[in-house]
Amino acid sequence: MATNRNYLAVDLGAESGRVIIGTLADDRLSLKEVHRFANIPVRLPDGLHWDVLRIWSEIKSGISAAVSKNGGKLDSIGLDTWGVDFALLDKQGDLLGNPFHYRDSRTDGMLAEAFRRMPRERIFDYTGIQFMEVNTLYQLLAMVVGKSPLLEAARTFLTIPDLFNYWLSGKIKCEFTIATTTQCFDPHKRDWSHPLLGAMGIPEHLFQPVIEPGTVIDNLDPGVANEVGALRIPVVAPACHDTGSAVVAIPAEGKNFAWISSGTWSILGVEADHPVVNEQTFKYNFTNEGGVFGTWRLCKNVMGLWILQECRRTWARQGEELTYDEITRMAADAKPLQFIIDPDFGGFLHPEDMPDQIRQYCINTGQPVPQGKGELIRSVLESIALKYRWVLEQLEEITATRFEQLHIIGGGTQNRLLNQFSADATQRTCLTGPVEATALGNVLMQGIALGQIESLEHGRNLVRMSFPPSSYQPGDPKEWDRAYVRSLEMTEQMK
Repeated sequence: MATNRNYLAVDLGAESGRVIIGTLADDRLSLKEVHRFANIPVRLPDGLHWDVLRIWSEIKSGISAAVSKNGGKLDSIGLDTWGVDFALLDKQGDLLGNPFHYRDSRTDGMLAEAFRRMPRERIFDYTGIQFMEVNTLYQLLAMVVGKSPLLEAARTFLTIPDLFNYWLSGKIKCEFTIATTTQCFDPHKRDWSHPLLGAMGIPEHLFQPVIEPGTVIDNLDPGVANEVGALRIPVVAPACHDTGSAVVAIPAEGKNFAWISSGTWSILGVEADHPVVNEQTFKYNFTNEGGVFGTWRLCKNVMGLWILQECRRTWARQGEELTYDEITRMAADAKPLQFIIDPDFGGFLHPEDMPDQIRQYCINTGQPVPQGKGELIRSVLESIALKYRWVLEQLEEITATRFEQLHIIGGGTQNRLLNQFSADATQRTCLTGPVEATALGNVLMQGIALGQIESLEHGRNLVRMSFPPSSYQPGDPKEWDRAYVRSLEMTEQMK
């Protein structure tokens, strides 16, 4: 390819944000991080908020750094973030207050309130989204119940990436993949679910028309361009939900594969040609989130490396700083499959002392107690892998398909022990990488939007050539099969 293409990916996570230049040259992709910052929530008297003004300042600093380091040669900008959170604008298009954080307690009890207004089954029929109190629907319902004056003053609802795209371009748009995370969106009509919003008392006029991923919104706003020293380059809506962008970058061939986005949370799913909203997906609490080019992500969240991260933080507070490599080596040396936990057990969501919580779980389920850090961490990693098997079996039942390969993407792929356990527990070949799937998917969608990458298949081939995946083969299944039966029994016991 004669001309290098440079795309700027702004990737905002719940813990940190990054600005990354993705370069396409000679049929290869490369990434260069130019700016990173912590995304720290702020607690105010009314609850936990995102500091969106600081995030906005950091985004502009990142664009400025990219312009400086790349000689101003940027083809476009694309932005992705976490799901469910949102902002409200007034009639002048100004921000009404700092957006709330999904971990704020204002949604406590809102599931029951929603089911009082509309049956659980009907909500699922309208949205196809798994039930979690953090969802946008219950955040908005909390505002209705609390008679928030912001709802009366508001004229426009925007998800977090839509807000930043508005500030980047000056245009108000709502992107499809992020809209589907809200549980306010009807996947059958590909539009906001007005009957559901009406039943909840949520003002329907707030919700704007939805655009497809890969849409060029407009050029960079002149004021922003002048501030960061950039030209008026196109602002592209990639898959604005970070998992949506990550799935774009799966280096798969064909369609018959399942995937795991591995990180603080693990998300296991498949690409579907249509939303799957039926008794099975309702029973198993699966979700249907929008993908690119007419696809849907039929998937389920699993508590991932959060448990390991919290163990490490606890030990650090106690004066022992351990690297992830050190912890993993301890786990590798421990005896296999001695202790099993359910990663999704409620006590693991906000523990004060994660290692103590794990030990207490083992006591409550009649197991021996892990004695050392290696035993404890090995139990966490093995249990996550066993949970993958449980979700995969449900997914194969729903789709009536056996998936021979699992593609594992994201930062969690750096834990090689978990990768091997995943292959062993599921008895599937696990292909891992890329680590930077979200940024790569963001870049690919920009290239496709500008006509510089031909298709999704072309993009995935570029990822496969640029970042060849590693392969993990399953070992002897006998001990894992026995452990899986034990894991099911324990999960049932702790209900």
